[in-house]
Amino acid sequence: MTARRTGRAAAGLRYPSPEPPARPALLTVLAGLSGVSPLATDMYVPALPDLARSLATDASGAQLSLTGFLAGIILGQLLLGPLSDAVGRRPVLVGGSVLFAVFSVICALAPTVDVLNAARVGQGIAGAAGIVVSRAVVADLFDDRDLPSVYSRLGAITAAAPVLAPLAGGALLLVVSWRWLFAVLALMGVLLALGVWRWIPESHPPHARLAGGAVASLRSLGSVAAQRAVLTPVLAVAFGGAAVFAYIAGTTFVFQDIHHLSPALSSLVYGVNALGNMAGSLAYGRLAARRSPETLLVLSGAGATAGAAALLVVQASVGSTLAFTWLCLWVTISAFGVFFPAVITVAQSRGRAAPGATSALLGGGQFLLGAAVSPVVGLFGTRSPAPMAAVMTACLAAGTLAAIATRRIRVDPERP
Repeated sequence: MTARRTGRAAAGLRYPSPEPPARPALLTVLAGLSGVSPLATDMYVPALPDLARSLATDASGAQLSLTGFLAGIILGQLLLGPLSDAVGRRPVLVGGSVLFAVFSVICALAPTVDVLNAARVGQGIAGAAGIVVSRAVVADLFDDRDLPSVYSRLGAITAAAPVLAPLAGGALLLVVSWRWLFAVLALMGVLLALGVWRWIPESHPPHARLAGGAVASLRSLGSVAAQRAVLTPVLAVAFGGAAVFAYIAGTTFVFQDIHHLSPALSSLVYGVNALGNMAGSLAYGRLAARRSPETLLVLSGAGATAGAAALLVVQASVGSTLAFTWLCLWVTISAFGVFFPAVITVAQSRGRAAPGATSALLGGGQFLLGAAVSPVVGLFGTRSPAPMAAVMTACLAAGTLAAIATRRIRVDPERP
């Protein structure tokens, strides 16, 4: 781990970094902070039917808890990322982890579905601290040479969580009720708070913080968004994330209703694609040693677009087989494994003057546009993979154009 100069350290000041022996522990805690919210999103999905019966509600009432959690993640990122630029990283991370544990306990003890849904919103806001601030901590502590390697590892964890979470939840449900799933999440929140307290340094010292407190931190969102060098990668990840949300929304219908796979086999398809995504994330760390993140961003965006477009063209012309549908989606999701850490690397490197606000824009844009796009797949029906492929192709094409614009913008490394 190396110290680095930033725009706010132009006078020769350097951000402190932990000693080398702390690096494995540091990365482990950051990985946990990045992965706990995806776990909380998907871990209890197998328990939704039992949860609905237990709280005397219907399926839509139970599923509303998932919507509330995602809304909390969006709001939390937009608030807590800039806040960490003003008050420091550790208070936000420790507070967010503790509150995540508290809201998880409330979920576990919820007497009604209304209490559960409200607690899930709070859990999402608190859990967002781990997602948004961990990216800012990496930008604080690592120089541009190390960013690709670290973000590739965090990207692999984020990709693994949605696959492992339902499996872990299903295994726990064999021996305990759905309430214990939230108890496990509460324990994770406590462990993460202790991990932050012990191993995460304050990477954003007072001399580097935004003046003006919380209000100024929220205003920094606008100033960061006004920078074309940062805005273009933010748009790229927003469109790319929307394509992934469309994939998540449509893939179950495609493989179960159209290709008539059982739930177990469709889960296998989803898992294999997720492994491709993980492999892409890990490969990015090596590829970045030979190609710039901007170049890898464009190439991976083009590859992801090609996979979705091939599925759309074949389905619209002769009809796609199960094998070809799977292949095209695997190509797209695997390429996105490179795309995501690449765009995070580029944006956080360019937004070093306010890493928290930059991270907030990345996460907020990704989830906001994704939540807006997901229902579009269903509006056009689920009798063909074409609607899903069309939405994914359009979003990925827009994301690739934003990636090309990102690559063309030259950034002065000495500019704050």
